[in-house]
Amino acid sequence: MRDDGTLDDQYGLDGSADRSDDTPSTVQSTISREASTPRGSLRTRFNALLNPLAARPGRTKMAVATGAVCCLGLVGGFSQIGARAAGDTPNPAVPAEAAQRAAVDAASRDLARESTAPAATPSAATPSATPSATAKPKPKAKPTPRRIVPVAGLDQTQMNNAKKIVQAGREMGVPRRGLVIAVATAMQESTLLNYASGVLPESQSYPHQAIGWDHDSVGLFQQRPSSGWGTVEELMDPEYATQAFLSALEEIPGWQDLPLTVAAQAVQVSAFPDAYAQHEWAANAVVKEILG
Repeated sequence: MRDDGTLDDQYGLDGSADRSDDTPSTVQSTISREASTPRGSLRTRFNALLNPLAARPGRTKMAVATGAVCCLGLVGGFSQIGARAAGDTPNPAVPAEAAQRAAVDAASRDLARESTAPAATPSAATPSATPSATAKPKPKAKPTPRRIVPVAGLDQTQMNNAKKIVQAGREMGVPRRGLVIAVATAMQESTLLNYASGVLPESQSYPHQAIGWDHDSVGLFQQRPSSGWGTVEELMDPEYATQAFLSALEEIPGWQDLPLTVAAQAVQVSAFPDAYAQHEWAANAVVKEILG
């Protein structure tokens, strides 16, 4: 309330300059006259409360202008929405990142969802993989072992036993002459069959191909456990029996220069010392076939 009795406008702008500038002088004089009487003062205040803009034409013009601008803004917004719905180019002011997120959200609601991962692009720094770089090297084919066919009238079982004798001798580093002597001796003693003994039932519990009755003699070389050649189990093993024979042969001085039958007899001490000579040619053929 001012000193002149006029009620301050609660809807006015800041300061008294606002009240004096936008109100014509005729209106002020009218308000002043009405304010001189109590009745006029109440009527003026009541009208101001009901229609605060009626007493101020300048404010009315400003409100009308503001409303027009708002209406134009709404019309422009609807026009933009209609343009986008019609397929117009989106507003360049919208960030690209926001547009991408909107596209992802729209795709996630669709049943036919597409991958949102960025497509891989070839890089100049990373060389492209080639089949030769990723393919595993093919394993080398194992050589097929040469089939050793029986020779010199032997069957496959006899030939297999002769092969075991030659292999055991080579592992010991015995020269070819010793291999021939060993094969010829086994031909005479066991016909190249691994014998068990009827006198030693234990020997029959090991792999064997025949049973003999010559005392306790067993194996390819008919060696006797009672003579200290080894245990029954050891002598029934063709590899061990061959190593035992060749070890005894190598202890004979000059054995390589001796006739085959003499060298074999020196080891075996057989009752028929000349019997080994008849197998020399066959033993040579067998060793030749095995060694290739």
